[in-house]
Amino acid sequence: MSTTKFRRTTVIAVVIANMIGTGVFTSLGFQLLDIQSGFVILMLWTVGGVIAVCGALTYAELGAALPRSGGEYNFLARIYHPAAGFVSGWVSATIGFAGPTALAAITFAAYGTSALFSSAPEWLEKALAVGLVLLLTVIHGGSRRNSGGLQVFFTVLKVGVIVGFCFAALILADADQPVRFVPATGDAALISSGAFAVSLIYVSYAYTGWNVATYLSSELDDPQRTLPGILLTGTLVVTILYVALNFVFLSVAPVEDMAGQVEVGFIAAKSAFGELGGNLTGLTMSLLLVSTVSAMIIAGPRVLQVIGEDFKALGFLAKRNDDNIPTRAIYFQSTLTIFFILTSSFESILVFAGFTLALNSLATVLGVFVLRFRQPELHRPYRTFLYPITPLIYLALTGWTLVFVLINRPTEGLFGLGVIAMGLVFYFLSEKWSGQRTVSEPG
Repeated sequence: MSTTKFRRTTVIAVVIANMIGTGVFTSLGFQLLDIQSGFVILMLWTVGGVIAVCGALTYAELGAALPRSGGEYNFLARIYHPAAGFVSGWVSATIGFAGPTALAAITFAAYGTSALFSSAPEWLEKALAVGLVLLLTVIHGGSRRNSGGLQVFFTVLKVGVIVGFCFAALILADADQPVRFVPATGDAALISSGAFAVSLIYVSYAYTGWNVATYLSSELDDPQRTLPGILLTGTLVVTILYVALNFVFLSVAPVEDMAGQVEVGFIAAKSAFGELGGNLTGLTMSLLLVSTVSAMIIAGPRVLQVIGEDFKALGFLAKRNDDNIPTRAIYFQSTLTIFFILTSSFESILVFAGFTLALNSLATVLGVFVLRFRQPELHRPYRTFLYPITPLIYLALTGWTLVFVLINRPTEGLFGLGVIAMGLVFYFLSEKWSGQRTVSEPG
């Protein structure tokens, strides 16, 4: 069986592509319903970037100390208990990758049909979304060379188009939108409000993916050395692009046109470039989402693969082809993704997925303290920069948003907690069926 590894550039591309997707092209419209200050909006995206960087620096220590594919599944199983790892993997499989992959595919179809047709039937959008998932599933379930090459190409294209769009929109836009980007009276109250905290969940969802390299640790050359740089590089690049994109959106398009809308990038493009230019840009933006769907189809199944390796009852998920690719796990995740495309609504999944994934990463970042206490002698090739300040910033800001989501959006929050409870039930059932567990508990 092949022992080829992913190159560092490929994994950085996966991190960037996995982060830049549905969230930044859609969530501004929901934020503008409650917050219409340009300064506060940019603060949202900056704070989201700080959270992501703090999380990435903490994950880098865990990934270097516990270098195995699987991300939070690997970390939580080793730090707390195999049940915690299983639930994390369950969340990643059912929500963390399948849900966001579906949203990215739906947004790809929505941008594409909006650019090509004045009014497209819903079935056409769903067909395009499903078709994209099926095509990428076939590619990534085949060979590692084709998989990695496709990912790097579309990620370079994505970054280049975003940078080009930002410059072109600011230069060519006619309207000077009345949006303020300097602090004003009332901004401090907005930043400390529940609306800011809930909007931060949208932003945190947009930044989701900074941890994706830890899902591929076993498929990296020298992960203990390269993983910290991969995580930090990808996260910083995306933070800069996100703040720039939202500055441009607010600068070139009327707030009232974007408020409550999903396709804010398309609206901004039409405002900046006119009808034809907007349609061409919207079509281009739809192509950018190909790399997002692609990255999630690469990374997500690696969680299912290691679950299959550790739990006999789910061993079919560990099956790999001759190029060491977990084909069955890829097909399983894509099946879930298509189910979401055909059955789900957009905004509720956005809040629900953001809440559940934030809770997952909160437990993981907390684990760096637990692991240092339980295993102080463990070899740590990389130690979190500015520890313990960095993980504490992440825990404080993320915990704050989670509390406000439970208060302001209890349905989505409780549904997320229900998924976690279902994972625990499934864990104990799989234990009973398999009669064995191979993940070691913390020593």
